[in-house]
Amino acid sequence: MIRLSLLAAVLMVVLPATAPAQAPAPAQTPATAQTPAPAQAAAPAQASAPAGDSAAGAQKIEMCIGCHGIVGWRTAFPEVYKVPKIGGQHEAYIVRALQAYRAGERSHPSMKAIAATLSDKDIADLAAYYSGALPKTASK
Repeated sequence: MIRLSLLAAVLMVVLPATAPAQAPAPAQTPATAQTPAPAQAAAPAQASAPAGDSAAGAQKIEMCIGCHGIVGWRTAFPEVYKVPKIGGQHEAYIVRALQAYRAGERSHPSMKAIAATLSDKDIADLAAYYSGALPKTASK
């Protein structure tokens, strides 16, 4: 079931969806082009990020453990590489990394697809969970 969800998430990113045509923006007249936008129309200040809940994050890791939960795992998509360990990583780093994947600032196709499905609260919860998890290492 997890593999099907992952496949669906990857396909959402890899195969572009056809978006409906957008209406053209209204033409600006010289008067409206020079009129400054009211303060209310300015971009709102970034709201504080939601607090992460480690217990809630533990319930949301099914898409993560398939790669990050296997010690020494190597993946072959899109190329062969070792999957990074995220247990014990700094919470702020995990938040920023997932936000970057979601925004398309990082390019791994699977991670972009998975992050695209996460809300800010999901990201905060996962970061809280993984920042408190001990890193796993291979043993002999």
